[in-house]
Amino acid sequence: MIRGILFDLDGVLVDTAKFHFLAWQRMAGELGIAFGHDENEQLKGVSRRASLEKILAWGGQTLPEPEMERWMATKNAWYLEYVTTMTSADVLPGATEFLRSAREAGYRIALGSASKNALPILELVGILNLFDATVDGNDVTASKPDPSVFLEGARKLNLEPHECLVVEDAAAGIEAALCAGMLALGLGTPEALPKAHRVLPDLQDQDPRSLVADLEARAAAIAHAGAEGAAAERLAASAHAAAATHFPADGAATPNTHLPS
Repeated sequence: MIRGILFDLDGVLVDTAKFHFLAWQRMAGELGIAFGHDENEQLKGVSRRASLEKILAWGGQTLPEPEMERWMATKNAWYLEYVTTMTSADVLPGATEFLRSAREAGYRIALGSASKNALPILELVGILNLFDATVDGNDVTASKPDPSVFLEGARKLNLEPHECLVVEDAAAGIEAALCAGMLALGLGTPEALPKAHRVLPDLQDQDPRSLVADLEARAAAIAHAGAEGAAAERLAASAHAAAATHFPADGAATPNTHLPS
């Protein structure tokens, strides 16, 4: 039974993705590397260092560690210039209402984000008080799809992984949730998030209890279908083995069970 809900930050609760894009694009431009929306999509849910490494790889470049540190700090400074202007108006549609409804329904709430700026952003937009626990890039170093950020979130909520639902907008985040053994709700399109248990455009007008019940039913159906498929494969394999025993392939020797007269 689901008892806790873990939320990604960017693209789920607030729209800071545009600020990340502007900062990374500015940095890539100074390095002479082309960076557009397609490249930016691949950085969703990825840590700052891993994002920089990806951008450098796209440009066929490498940098010594001091330069890596300098560029990460520069990019973050540009990003913070943008996000300091954020207010409650930057919370995505339905997110605040869903968080409040989930708390009222008795669910424990945690943040699971790779961003090292998650806490000041939540405070800027006025929703930090709605979380029972937070896990961000300062707590874990591994990037999604590594499940560490969500496993740590479950630990901070004093819940088992199978008692948690993750809300994510990135394919890497959905993969991390599944690797952690959690249910996964995607925000976006089914084409972009094919592994999610369910995909919605946003959290607007969603009832947490009804949504969780639906996701639990979907997960149970998937597990049942998987068990039936595995059983069918085992049955087919057994039948094939039995047929091979009774009807050996052409040219195969068969044991002579008759004694000579």
